[in-house]
Amino acid sequence: MYELAAPFALLLFPLPFLAARLLPASDTRGAALHVPETIGAALIAAGSAHRAGIGTTRFLPWAAWALVVVALSGPRMLEPIAALQVSGRDLAIVLDLSGSMVRDDFDLNGRKVTRLEAVTTVGADFARRRAGDRVALIVFGSEAYYAAPFTFDVEGVARRIEEAQIGISGRATNISDGLGLALKRMAKSKAESRVVILLSDGKNNAGATNPRGVAQLAARMGVRVHTIALGPLDLTEAEAHDNGAVDVATLRAVSQITGGETFRVKTTDDLFAVTGALDRLEATDSAGLAAEVWRPLWVWPAALGALLALWIAWREAEA
Repeated sequence: MYELAAPFALLLFPLPFLAARLLPASDTRGAALHVPETIGAALIAAGSAHRAGIGTTRFLPWAAWALVVVALSGPRMLEPIAALQVSGRDLAIVLDLSGSMVRDDFDLNGRKVTRLEAVTTVGADFARRRAGDRVALIVFGSEAYYAAPFTFDVEGVARRIEEAQIGISGRATNISDGLGLALKRMAKSKAESRVVILLSDGKNNAGATNPRGVAQLAARMGVRVHTIALGPLDLTEAEAHDNGAVDVATLRAVSQITGGETFRVKTTDDLFAVTGALDRLEATDSAGLAAEVWRPLWVWPAALGALLALWIAWREAEA
């Protein structure tokens, strides 16, 4: 659908004609010059040829003016845009940034990387695929911080995940506060579905609250928590002094209490598989609201008018 944003601008079309008719003509007479008859005849013939050439192109200034007026009228076209899939879901990604995330026991694209690099790479890709969800990011170490508010801007959340650094929230592992902060932000949510993705590579060793108790609160709120236990070793497999082992039992209990799923991740391939499984568990295939936007078209007649004016000026300079 085409439309003019400022149709009254078309009233400017006859402006040059009215100016030519209503404004007084300028006196172009100059001093007389006596020349020999043969030279005078040659000058008259050259002038006649020049006026004939002008006659064939005198409509060009009018065409340039018409293009300018059309541009001023603001032609535009109404275009539909693809509907955003709206899932009606609030999804909080709760990411462990404790000191153990610096361990380089993961492979990514054929090279050794830290747990943090693997998680931020795969996690950012997961966030970008959540179009239609309102996504938030909470990071925790010794303390929990709200890194990104609930938003449909999944690209912005993905960038925050990629920028995550160990140490900004302390180096301990406070799972309870990370999950608790997510629940606090969801307390007033009116979303049809509320989901937390909790990733940790250690055991809860900070804070005064037990993760299982926070999980019971989540269950009463109707919040589903999926947990990701990251790391090659479980607490039952590691030596007592190994702070890099993950507490799978606690994370599994959190998910079971809230009706979620637990995923065990030992390699980067496992991490990619988890994000695919979460996409299937929390699909974003609901229909959204269609929208239409105006695409401006004035630039085309404006550009043509400018080019035509330059060509006329060049012709006049050559004459």
